[in-house]
Amino acid sequence: MKPVLPEPVTLATVIQRDPLLAQAVKRVPPYPGFPLRNQRDSHFHALARSILYQQLANAAARTIYQRVCALTPDGSFPTASNLLALPDQALRDAGVSRNKMRALRDLAGKVDSGELRLRSIGRHPDEEVIGRLTSVWGIGLWSAQMFLMVRLGRLDVMPATDLGIREGVRRLDGLAERPSPGYVLDRSEAWRPFRSVASWVLWRLCDE
Repeated sequence: MKPVLPEPVTLATVIQRDPLLAQAVKRVPPYPGFPLRNQRDSHFHALARSILYQQLANAAARTIYQRVCALTPDGSFPTASNLLALPDQALRDAGVSRNKMRALRDLAGKVDSGELRLRSIGRHPDEEVIGRLTSVWGIGLWSAQMFLMVRLGRLDVMPATDLGIREGVRRLDGLAERPSPGYVLDRSEAWRPFRSVASWVLWRLCDE
């Protein structure tokens, strides 16, 4: 007699077992799917750009990013080796803070030396990817989780410390205050193995 295999867990079944999430899905734009198909930049470029954009308004970060690009002969963002060759003062004049310069140089150094192999990083499980990325000074858990979701298209990521996620859970559950990251993690267990999709829904709830 053949063993009875469990039914595969689909996105539809995850949504159906949480009525509040099911209602929210009907109100928000559809999940676009990650990674986005129009991403032509390298993983190094994406990580370096995320460092530059940290804790800055988009307009200010874009200006600094464009100034850094202007430091290369063809106006493109520097490669890891090119960034290492740029003088500190050139980056400072472009508006890069000392902490971000340190983070960029640590990232570029690890990539250039081969210590951090970004081309093959997608072959590793989520926790190992997070460990490798957070070994870079200035790249924390949140940035690593965003990389997993947006760059590698991992479907079961829950950035519980993100303020937008916490606010989305507050709205989803009708709470008076934003819940703790611990509450969010416990709450997200019902959404496995599609917590990235649930995260998208929670972020979109914040737009309402």
